[in-house]
Amino acid sequence: MAHTIRGKSKLLTRVRRIKGQSEALERALEQEIDCVAILQQIAAIRGAVNGLMAEVLEGHIRGHLGATEATPEQRQEDVEQVVAAVRSYLK
Repeated sequence: MAHTIRGKSKLLTRVRRIKGQSEALERALEQEIDCVAILQQIAAIRGAVNGLMAEVLEGHIRGHLGATEATPEQRQEDVEQVVAAVRSYLK
């Protein structure tokens, strides 16, 4: 997980932004704001989560699958972990 530690500040900023968007969505629902505004907020949250996923996934792939010191067995295990995470995310 060294790649998430290196980018910790940037990742936390993204997570906090998503949290703020989620809280804004909650307030909008409580206040019965127009449906179009709700849909736009949901789309913004989805885009932010997709961006976070892409950043962490790229770091994982570069840090683990691109590691020259990894054994073929370790690399295969890392591939399986990435595939499982992507499948879970896409459900």
